[in-house]
Amino acid sequence: MAVDVKQIGERVEKESGLLTQVRKQIHEIIIGQEYLIERLLIGLLCNNHVLIEGVPGLAKTLSVTTLAKAMNASFQRIQFTPDLLPADLVGTLIYNPKAMEFTTKKGPIFANIILADEINRAPAKVQSALLEAMQERQVTIGDETHALDDPFMVLATMNPIEQEGTYPLPEAQVDRFMLKLKVTYPEKEEELKILRRMSKSKVDLKIKPVLTPKDIIRLRTLTDEIYIDEKIEEYIVDIIQATRTPKEYNLDIEGLLQYGASPRATIYLTMASKAYALLQGRGYVTPQDVKSIGMDVLRHRLIVSYEAEAEEITAESIVKKIFDTVEVP
Repeated sequence: MAVDVKQIGERVEKESGLLTQVRKQIHEIIIGQEYLIERLLIGLLCNNHVLIEGVPGLAKTLSVTTLAKAMNASFQRIQFTPDLLPADLVGTLIYNPKAMEFTTKKGPIFANIILADEINRAPAKVQSALLEAMQERQVTIGDETHALDDPFMVLATMNPIEQEGTYPLPEAQVDRFMLKLKVTYPEKEEELKILRRMSKSKVDLKIKPVLTPKDIIRLRTLTDEIYIDEKIEEYIVDIIQATRTPKEYNLDIEGLLQYGASPRATIYLTMASKAYALLQGRGYVTPQDVKSIGMDVLRHRLIVSYEAEAEEITAESIVKKIFDTVEVP
């Protein structure tokens, strides 16, 4: 196995230049936000979707747009509103009276990267249409099913401070997002750079595409091959089990969790840890990789109880306690 790890390490070293180029191109426009950019790349490498939460003005939308431009991929931004219909998202059938037949008009969901802006503003019917696209990577228009493009990635944004005119996301849909990110304000030095670069009436936001869909598929194959030791696999399972049976892991959180994490969390935590290791330039996963990405995988999968809410205990604080308590291999 040591020889295999060495070979994987050599391939990672070879591909790391391309990932560095992607980051460099994104930073041509985005200042700071390293956490956000890294997590978006993890979602891309794992062929999965990302939910981004943060107050307005933190470059969430701009980061997603920039990633799409750096990828040379098709991109669609969909502004979610309360009056949005499923047909506005997936498309519809249009009747042609001359030909006396229906033709399919595809919606904006048929793109490589979808930016679902303010996703919680759309009603339940639109959410369910998006759910099929995210999970099955296909949509149904009339009685026909259409496969979506590959790569296909939904990057959704949410505003945590404004709840008027919003619809709570169903737990099933939130669980479909591999990562939930919480974007915070930039540092003082970063904000000074933002001021100098962006405080103009016209800003040039042109970047060079450096990543093709073929590159993405190749990088995803490499991500799958990143070596993960059996002890780290057991560590990941222990973390997930600790959310369901905390007493077995000497965790004093009894009664604070209504529901623990599902097996999907186990799968996503493993995949995200591999992608994180690749971005660090390694061909193998360490326990620290699991800890570094674990919060983003688990924060939206734990449902806290009424007792926890009354005591102002959040899912994040419980995840932190789990990582602090579960024994590291």
